[in-house]
Parts: sequence; C-alpha cells; structure tokens
Amino acid sequence: MRRSFREMNPVPLGAIGLVVAATVLVLSLSIDRLPAIGGTGYSAAFSEAAGLREGDEVRIAGVKVGEVSGVDLEGTHVRVDFRVDRGTEFGTRTRAAIKIRTLLGHKYLALMPEGPGSWPSDRQIPLAQTHSPFDVLPALEQLSTTIDEIDTRQLAGAFDTLSQTFKNSPEEVRASLRGLRRLSQTVASRDQQLRELLSHAEGVTKVLADRNQEFTKLLADGDLLLKEVRARRAVIHQVLINTIALAQQLRALVRENQADLEPALQRLNDVVDILVRNQRNLDRSLELLAPFIRMFTDTIGSGRWFDTYLQNLAPVPASVQLPGATESQPGAGQRGGNSGNAGGPGEPGASAGPSSSPPGSPSPSQSPDDDGGGLGGLLGVGD
Repeated sequence: MRRSFREMNPVPLGAIGLVVAATVLVLSLSIDRLPAIGGTGYSAAFSEAAGLREGDEVRIAGVKVGEVSGVDLEGTHVRVDFRVDRGTEFGTRTRAAIKIRTLLGHKYLALMPEGPGSWPSDRQIPLAQTHSPFDVLPALEQLSTTIDEIDTRQLAGAFDTLSQTFKNSPEEVRASLRGLRRLSQTVASRDQQLRELLSHAEGVTKVLADRNQEFTKLLADGDLLLKEVRARRAVIHQVLINTIALAQQLRALVRENQADLEPALQRLNDVVDILVRNQRNLDRSLELLAPFIRMFTDTIGSGRWFDTYLQNLAPVPASVQLPGATESQPGAGQRGGNSGNAGGPGEPGASAGPSSSPPGSPSPSQSPDDDGGGLGGLLGVGD
C-alpha cells in the first residue's frame, strides 16, 4: 500500500536532500574538470615553477589548447597539472617548457609534440623532457633583499679579522686576503650606490607592472598591423607585377619609336637653344609691347570705332562741302552753300543776314555725331 508524502519519515528525506544538494554543488564547482567536459588531464615535472600559476594558458604552436590546473611541490621537483581540449593529442616524445607570455613576466606552458602515438594521460612528462626558464626579475628582487640584509661594517670587520689572523701565512694566502679586504672595502664604499641602483631597478619594475595593459595593447595592435600587411600582400605583389609590365611596355615603345623621337628631340633642343640665346630680346619685346597694347586698348575700347583726339585743328570753312552732306531742299535757301535768304525775295520770314552759327559748327537741327557733317564726316571715321 502506497503511503502519502505526509506520512513518510522526514529525517531520511532531509538527509537524501542534503546529499543531493551537496553533490550538485560539487559538480557545479568542478564541472570543467570532468574528462567529458573540461578536457583531458595531464601532468609534467619541472625543476622549478618559474612563476607559472594556476589558470595560465597551455599552448601548442602558439594556439591555446587548455590551461594549468595546479602547481604543487612533489619531492625535489615541481608537479604541474594541466588540462587540454578534447581531441588534442601529442606523441610519446613530447617536450614541455615554461615560456614568457608578456614583457612583465606572465608565463604559459608550451607543449612541443614529437614522436609517434599518443601520450597517456596517467603518465607524467619527465624532467628530461621539460625546461624551466631563468627569471631575471625574481633573482634581482632576491639579490636586493639579500644585500639589504648585509651589515657592511660587520662584513668589513670580519674580513679585517680574517686578514689579521692569516697575516703570518704564506705570501699567496696574504695576497688573497688582501684582495678580499679590498673587495670588502669596495663593497662597503659603494653601499649607497648599490642601494640606489636596486631602488631604481625596483622603480622600473613597478612602472613596467603598472604599464602592463599598455604593453599588452601595444603588442595586440602590432599583431593587427602585421595581419593587415599580410592581408594586403597579394595586392602589393600584383601592383609590383603591373608596374614591371608597364615599364617593359614603355621600354618597348621607346625602342620602337626611337627613330622618330630622336629627330624630334633634336629639333626641340635646337628651338630651346634659340630661345635661350634670344631670351634678352624676347624680354625687351615684351617690355615695348606693353605700352602699345595699353594705348591700342584705350583707342578701340569705346565701341565699334577708333576713338581719337586731334588737338589745334583749324575750324572747317563754311564753303567747304563736307563729305556726305545733304543738299538744301527747294525753297530752303540758295544752292552753292550760301547762307543768305532762306526763301524767295519778299517772302515773309526770310532771313537777310548771315547765319548766327559760326562757320564749321553744326546747325541746330544736326547733332555733332551725324555722319553728314562735322570733323568725323571730314575724316571719314565712324561706323
């Protein structure tokens, strides 16, 4: 007979629930370490860690294939555990090395696959197939700490005591001790300079550490630049090939037309020589031509005629018949150009005296610009 949930004992149910919750929590925290999900685990033995840390990259030929899962001391060597992606295999003579990833000392584990077959996951890569680099920065920091802890005066006193103790020793020993004494004196006298040097080195190290992001970005930008240059390599190569082809065509064109080009160039050289020899005459011609052009422009610039002014010209007599002048109408005066009576004798309104206009001046009914009279008509200048 089935019992309802309320009738069950809550103690076993609570224990089972706690076990299930703990199992789920453990699996969620270590899910990336499962062989079916997080990849295959391997280990390698190194003489020293050289700054390698958990979480650093594992690379093959510069490509990330996993990460370091642990760095522990195992006897006289360091055990480095790492995991690689599924499907990544390397041979039985594979070598491993700790290399520098950035200028500031970040490391990564490099695998160099060699040999046939596949390396078993339960077998550790031995020391003979691994390599640890020498890290300069930790060595300098340790040297700075060690030198700071040295009592230079006590060291000099120790050397002095040693020298006094062995003063009756043979000449070779005394020479060695004198050398040690001079060495201790040199170290003691340069103590302040050494401290400043190490302080400056520490400052440089801090500056480099502070500029880690800038250095990383600089390297990334340089990588992008190299990728772009590599992408443009084909275009640049094609441009160079086309330039070479163009040069060959121009060379062939010049060779084919050399017989025609040589006389033309020779004549051009002769013309240039003549122009060079007569350069002064050409300059003088241009200087003299300028006033003429200015006066000629003033003369014809008013319209479709030549505008000229003649000074001190005598008036034209009334007896002179101007070219193009019209004859007098019947009843308007006598023929022959006399300015006597305007009508017949005894007619009203006839003028018996001379004209009131001076000789040569236009009549009131004729403007000075008419073609039939005036100086313009006499000279024949007009439209």
